[in-house]
Amino acid sequence: MIIEQHAFARAGLLGNPSDGYFGKTISITVRNFGAHVTMYESPELHIEPQVEDANQYRSIFHLVESVQSTGYYGGARLLKAAIKKFAEYCMGQGIRFPHRNFTIRYRTSIPRQVGLAGSSAIITSTMRALMRFYDIGIPDEVLPNIILSAENDELGINAGLQDRVIQVYEGCVYMDFGKSLMESRGYGDYVRLDPALLPRLYIAYRTDLSKVSGKVLNTVRARWEKKDPEVLENLNRIAAIAEEGRDAILKKQTGKLHDLMNENFECRSKIMHISDQNRELVHIARQCGASAKFTGSGGSIIGIYRDDQMLNKLAIELRKINARIIKPYIL
Repeated sequence: MIIEQHAFARAGLLGNPSDGYFGKTISITVRNFGAHVTMYESPELHIEPQVEDANQYRSIFHLVESVQSTGYYGGARLLKAAIKKFAEYCMGQGIRFPHRNFTIRYRTSIPRQVGLAGSSAIITSTMRALMRFYDIGIPDEVLPNIILSAENDELGINAGLQDRVIQVYEGCVYMDFGKSLMESRGYGDYVRLDPALLPRLYIAYRTDLSKVSGKVLNTVRARWEKKDPEVLENLNRIAAIAEEGRDAILKKQTGKLHDLMNENFECRSKIMHISDQNRELVHIARQCGASAKFTGSGGSIIGIYRDDQMLNKLAIELRKINARIIKPYIL
């Protein structure tokens, strides 16, 4: 039997990056892009390398181009980390699974390192494939923690739960990662919101810019742990923005949501370095009349546009800086 599983890209609508700091967020899945895993039984456990995992190049220039577009590491390490954490979870829970080996391969259409959660999508789809292959269920509220552990503990990727929660739950989800919830049971409150309540959204991402999120957030983590007043104040405000945004969505207050998205970016800018290229992305979108904030760690933005005329203007202006624009498919 051949098993096929997938997970979609995601965009942080409001609240990021407070999810790693006992905050609140709202996220959506972006079904325009996805990671897919194929698995089938085989005599030995075999991870099939993909183009991103290759170590053979036509020339030194090909190597440079490859590193610039896909980074130094491919996706095989993500599969290894997911498989290890899945096995450890089962052993820790006393769950026995049959001694069956498999061959596994992945493919992804999610643009690399532009804040659309491509790495966690590969791990999420791998976890789903493993659960189906071994016929083992993991509760939805627990699964994001295991996925995050694969990235944090195994690969040293500094991240929060937001990406993993939305990729497990899908659609549009409001998340509360309050400290009392996280410390008492290990997961937050995850509430699905009806995507039909959302206004017109666009996503734009640069084709010539990438940023590894773990590197971006490291400074904030250190300052947060030292209780830096500026960091605490802005992260608390970003979390409050998500809470206010949930109410605005439920009441269909598009204007308020527009302002909250812009404020989310401004608060982030006060505590994190924003490159000139990323600022240009946001600036151009706002000049066109749209709201704009990062979907994740940078390289792509999400916002509200008024009508098709504004969307067309966005596409024209953003194309001038090598940025592509899409309308996200959520369901």
